[in-house]
Amino acid sequence: MGSASPKAVVSWSSGKDSAFALSEVRREGSLDVVGLLTTITRDFHRVSMHGVRESLLDAQAGAAGLPLHKVEIPSPCPNPVYEAAMGAAVARLRAEGVTHLVFGDLFLPDIRAYRETRLAGTGITPVFPLWARPTSTLARAMIESGLEARVVCLDPKKLPRSWAGRRFDPAFLRELPPGVDPCGENGEFHTFVSAGPMFSRPIRVEEGETVERDGFVFTDLRPL
Repeated sequence: MGSASPKAVVSWSSGKDSAFALSEVRREGSLDVVGLLTTITRDFHRVSMHGVRESLLDAQAGAAGLPLHKVEIPSPCPNPVYEAAMGAAVARLRAEGVTHLVFGDLFLPDIRAYRETRLAGTGITPVFPLWARPTSTLARAMIESGLEARVVCLDPKKLPRSWAGRRFDPAFLRELPPGVDPCGENGEFHTFVSAGPMFSRPIRVEEGETVERDGFVFTDLRPL
């Protein structure tokens, strides 16, 4: 890709939506993706909300061939603290010539509006490559692309605890309980991506223990 393409960074959760957003932006070709941006819970060295180990996050960045910009936040993290940390990160990216920030959001208008409001006036434009695609179709497209993922966090009020650690595959989609979004966009579940078109090599993991914490069920993955 020519250097004239605008520079973009992907807001990276370690899960399928941000990973597929990276894949789609690269495929479309109008942006030059130069990095990933992730929040890390400082006390645990894990991806915020998903609970994925920082070592696996580093492995993803290596497989994607992209530098990783880590924003450390405390636990719990009050919203003003989060916004200050993200604001500083956005300012650093802008100073490095980044003009676009790519998000894997799918259909929640309040989330999109929040991102657009926070980026207004920063010189960085939000991009939503997966926005408003029907999630049943999108979930199948992800799997058909070669994306491989596992559930690392779920809301037990919306999915059985036994689904923690499950692979995101055709059987997963077929067996989803009624009312659960196929991409988990309403917070039903979160994933870790270990392979796919966005990576040059798969990331080998093994399943660790499953625990319940703060009302969510987490399955720990360890690098192999």
